Amino acid sequence: MEAWATRLQVSVPTLRRMEKGDPSVAAGVYLTAAWLMNAHLAMASATDPKEDLAALEQEIHAAKQRYASKASAHE
Repeated sequence: MEAWATRLQVSVPTLRRMEKGDPSVAAGVYLTAAWLMNAHLAMASATDPKEDLAALEQEIHAAKQRYASKASAHE
């Protein structure tokens, strides 16, 4: 625990609060921990817009509606 706190340049109590998900811990501490564990690579792909299936479904639905309204306008 002390070694991780040292690597993150935080106190052990701060590290414990971070492990519990305390929002008062600076975002930089979370990001540094992710970087030290190479989790930043997984976060990069998880936050990629093309991986947001809900947004993709909304875009497909909107495109279908636009196509349907254009098709009915040309009848």
